[in-house]
Amino acid sequence: MTESSTSTTTTKPIEIPKEDIKKINFGDIDVLTTKEEIFQRKIDFNRASALGAHSKSNIKIYFQDADGKKFKVVATVWASTEKNVSLKKEILIPLKSVYKVGFF
Repeated sequence: MTESSTSTTTTKPIEIPKEDIKKINFGDIDVLTTKEEIFQRKIDFNRASALGAHSKSNIKIYFQDADGKKFKVVATVWASTEKNVSLKKEILIPLKSVYKVGFF
């Protein structure tokens, strides 16, 4: 398993079902601070989108809400845009809220 990362995490993220993502209030500020981290996140989601389209592979997505609370979801990425990650059932996670991507 490889995990691409970004910021260091001090608190363990709470694993939630993807359906609960719709209840989360996301912030307006990017959780990543460097251009390198942001670029790596884009690469990771391009890879995740290809894996999802080809083999329906799940990945781990680590993100935080507007209050800085950390979450983790295991899901298949259906698409990734400049602003959002799209999961099954029209569930979106703002890209700027994602701080790490894990591949199995």
